[in-house]
Amino acid sequence: MPALTPDALRAAVERLTPSRMPAFVRDLVEATTSAQQVQSLAPLRTFVHTWGVFVAIQRHPSRAARLRCLEEVVDSGKEDPLEAMAGIREIHAAAEAEAGL
Repeated sequence: MPALTPDALRAAVERLTPSRMPAFVRDLVEATTSAQQVQSLAPLRTFVHTWGVFVAIQRHPSRAARLRCLEEVVDSGKEDPLEAMAGIREIHAAAEAEAGL
């Protein structure tokens, strides 16, 4: 797991999911701008948390694939989403623990 810094997370995103780089850069710019406007580090903390969890999930292809499947179940609305939502929470909790969040 990379350090929870914008530079380390950027390198991880570039390596793991290069297609997500535009979203990463957009979120970083928004967090930085917001932090300056409100004079608080909270937006940057949120950014690091969000992308730290993302990287922790993407580092494990099977975990990332399982998350996509569970999200599809929820998004489709074709079946009861409760079990899928519980699975999503478990994946996010494991990723947060792995990232030290």
